[in-house]
Amino acid sequence: MKKFKKIDAYISLSLIVFFIISISLNFQPGDGLVQDHILLSYFVIGGWQVISMLVHAITGTFVYGGGIRYIYHWITFIAVVTMPAGSVWILIFTAPFMAVFYTWLCFQEVYVKMRRPLSYLK
Repeated sequence: MKKFKKIDAYISLSLIVFFIISISLNFQPGDGLVQDHILLSYFVIGGWQVISMLVHAITGTFVYGGGIRYIYHWITFIAVVTMPAGSVWILIFTAPFMAVFYTWLCFQEVYVKMRRPLSYLK
């Protein structure tokens, strides 16, 4: 699972950096292409992170009652399920922060929580 978590964290980070650079390079005021890139980035990054959350939920890795990942999973689940009811407008503003937080959470789990006990002795 550690290998998956590392790959997951780096893919999330790579997607965020790629879309920031892509949107920055293609920015033209009044150009619909930028809005298309932003919308695409929301779906690609969000889709990847939802798949990652499903893998964590199925395997039960770091998903325990009251934990940060558990709470984040519920917030994301409620946001995705209520999208047709209008939460999509809330997600337009909160999704970038959620994506960065989720990426930070993945790196935190890989490099802090999954350290082996002997690595603390170094």
